[in-house]
Amino acid sequence: MRIEHDSLGNREIEEQFYHGIQTLRAKENFSISSTTICDIDGFISSIATIKKAAALANQRIGALGTKECQAICQAVDEVLQHPDPQEFPLDIYQGGGGTPTNMNVNEVLANRANEILTGKKGYSAVHPNTHVNMGQSTNDVIPAAMKMTVYGGLGRLQQVLSQFSDDLQLKENEFSDIVKLGRTCLQDALPITLGQQFSGYRSAFERMVKEVAEVRKLCLELPLSATAIGTEFGTFPGYKSEIYKALQDLTGLPYKAENNFFDGLQNADLWIKISAVIKATALNLNKLASDLRIMSSGPRAGLSEIELPAVQPGSSIMPGKINPVIPEMAMQVYFRVMGNDVAITRACEGELDLNVWELLILNCVMESCELLIGCLPLMSTKCIQGIVANHDKCRSDAENSLALSTVIAILFDYETASRLAKQAAQENKNIKQVAVESGLLTADEAESYLDPLMMSSPEKFNLLFNTKRELIK
Repeated sequence: MRIEHDSLGNREIEEQFYHGIQTLRAKENFSISSTTICDIDGFISSIATIKKAAALANQRIGALGTKECQAICQAVDEVLQHPDPQEFPLDIYQGGGGTPTNMNVNEVLANRANEILTGKKGYSAVHPNTHVNMGQSTNDVIPAAMKMTVYGGLGRLQQVLSQFSDDLQLKENEFSDIVKLGRTCLQDALPITLGQQFSGYRSAFERMVKEVAEVRKLCLELPLSATAIGTEFGTFPGYKSEIYKALQDLTGLPYKAENNFFDGLQNADLWIKISAVIKATALNLNKLASDLRIMSSGPRAGLSEIELPAVQPGSSIMPGKINPVIPEMAMQVYFRVMGNDVAITRACEGELDLNVWELLILNCVMESCELLIGCLPLMSTKCIQGIVANHDKCRSDAENSLALSTVIAILFDYETASRLAKQAAQENKNIKQVAVESGLLTADEAESYLDPLMMSSPEKFNLLFNTKRELIK
């Protein structure tokens, strides 16, 4: 054991650990969930990278000794290579605006740097506050690390979304000539191809790729050098420019200072924008998943337009039942993302000169990202790629829909079309049959004008209808 002290007194720390007294106190105070700061992918690495950039900046301006800087940088490199969960055990739910987390990293780096210089842990050569935290405050380090972390998360989400869009494009092409009945208000509507329907899904996710890329850029503006409340008090001359140079060198990314540090520390509306895009992505996934459940319903007493891959038995009592379990999983992801968005919105409210709820924001944003990153590939490989269209059922529904009376309305008038639709409903016939029987169209004309596939193509129906209108005139 070794003894460490802080403003509250002394505590014994197990010698094997590099974290110190403030980490121990926070571990005892805030252990309420199973999620730690080390579980947030990239968070510890982001904080450590900031510490290295700060050490380099302070050394370059003469505020930090070369040997201390080198020891801190070596300690950071070791953490970046392997962030040990035992060294960063703090619960993501914590008070103090992230101060326990900032000090956890400061203590680990200081103890290791001291060990490098003196052969033992302790703060005689490198102190967590004096040296590792030089020119910094929790209040600028944590929001900066949040942005760096989420920048990485959004990048991974963007890649997954791009692949998901490509997979939808393949099904769009495959289903391009499969005509089916469109549905509005859950009622029969005009014909559409299954490919056209999938083009809507594909386009939505392509749009999400672009929107994720746009909000991701917002994470490149950091509040580093703001220190506690935005005044930059506690930094040395030249620090601000040097830390951003160092950070760019270390990451290869164009990080820059926010235009107004007071705004950067006080206001968190940026996270509402980011969460909104993530929620919109999940919403589109939910819509797709819900539609697939409806279109595959049955199979004998539902729409049965498509068949989803069977990935597991669906009932403990009904043999042969198969459930749309992958879409149902995806829909639950949306519910969770939506809940996270509510928590983010409340946490962004803040007060006065600092938002202290930032770790909750980070937890919710990253959880939503990771859920989608995990869900979308499974949705693709275990569902989308294996969808089979029921060609005959799709075409039969389209041909028998009373919505085909719209053709009669275009060729003649609405009243005539309405009369034919009523007749077809009463006699349990389709529009083609009553149009021929009533003498409105010949059998050949009915085949041409009431072809559902033709109705899904603007080029085809415009050419055909213009010819017919001329003959009627």
